Amino acid sequence: MLTAAVLNGLMYGAIYALVALGLTLIYGVLHIINFAHGAMLMLALYSAFFLFKLFNIDPYAAILIVTPASFILGYVMYRWGIGKLSKGRDQNILLITLGLSIILENAALFFFTGDQQTVNLSYGYDALDLGFVFLSYPKIISFFASLLICALLWALMSLTDLGKAIRAVAKERQGARLVGIDVEHIFAVTFGIGIACLGAAGCMLLPIFYVDPYTGNIFVVIAFTIVVLGGMGSIIGALLGGFVIGITESVGGLFLGESLGQIGISLIFIIILIFKPTGLFGSKV
Repeated sequence: MLTAAVLNGLMYGAIYALVALGLTLIYGVLHIINFAHGAMLMLALYSAFFLFKLFNIDPYAAILIVTPASFILGYVMYRWGIGKLSKGRDQNILLITLGLSIILENAALFFFTGDQQTVNLSYGYDALDLGFVFLSYPKIISFFASLLICALLWALMSLTDLGKAIRAVAKERQGARLVGIDVEHIFAVTFGIGIACLGAAGCMLLPIFYVDPYTGNIFVVIAFTIVVLGGMGSIIGALLGGFVIGITESVGGLFLGESLGQIGISLIFIIILIFKPTGLFGSKV
């Protein structure tokens, strides 16, 4: 039972990491917390849901649609919305994203009602028999897809000119401007990538979870804990933090029951803040 709990924790942990990646990337460059993070994840879940219901597009195939659409939405939202309205003040961005979160959640409640929605896939109940545990195919697909996206994001940040520009802006905005980098464009691109991560995460969560107007809030609490655990702005830290939190939640649920399983997450959050507030990899992107 313990081995099964650990494996299931790893499955969920990879998706948690993907949700946290968007949060830590935006913080690492813009140095602000996006309070609309949960609402944007909820939009991604609903997008994948309606693509499946209306056009019979598998949620995993919908990644190819929802992820780029989420990037465009994030880019436009920041470049011609949040960035201009904030007038360069970080506290304004916090208030704007908080207001955006309230608007999106209440709009979803109005249009989609508060009912929880799920999808039934033809292979949704199929599982891989390892002899000592059954792992459902949706969880396995989500796990490896999350790892692939994390690897692609790491490669983007480490090996490309865009990644170098993003890291330069994260380290020194004024210096980046002096060498000709369009800082406002990089801000918008970074915000777009962060929202694109949520788009992919939403598609991978839908086959194994449900969606309602407040679903995103469940994962935001976990994402914040992962970001603090892994270190603000660290991609590797977010991935490892996701694994730790996923295993902690799963094992805690095994011994304490599902309703008390998340106590371990809160304890980790408090311990990290007390003994290592910079996280395991406390460096910026």
